[in-house]
Amino acid sequence: MRQLISSGAPWEASVGYSRAVRVGNVVEVAGTTAQDGDTISGQEEYAQTKRILEKIAAALVEAGASLDQVVRTRIFVTDIGKWEAVGRAHGEVFGHIRPVTTMVQVAALIDPRLLVEIEATALIA
Repeated sequence: MRQLISSGAPWEASVGYSRAVRVGNVVEVAGTTAQDGDTISGQEEYAQTKRILEKIAAALVEAGASLDQVVRTRIFVTDIGKWEAVGRAHGEVFGHIRPVTTMVQVAALIDPRLLVEIEATALIA
């Protein structure tokens, strides 16, 4: 079984990707930012991270999973000096779940207003 989850973003078809894909008991959530259409939620790292995690949670639910089943996150930031704000938001969601995670600084994201991008992997028991 292969289930594709769409965010409805217009570029999904042209770029050829899905917000998330479930194959069997594995759900992979694509790099997710705080962009909703033309709007970016939050102008700082903490707020963007909170919005991103909301979007990831919604994609997981659509795939039949939940945040409690996340086993890995990958966090990309444009300023590693702001890691504590990103980490605080991540910890508020995943503090009791404690998936493995990686946080790395990247030169840029697709829009200069975007400061954080997160991927997630969940395993459905």
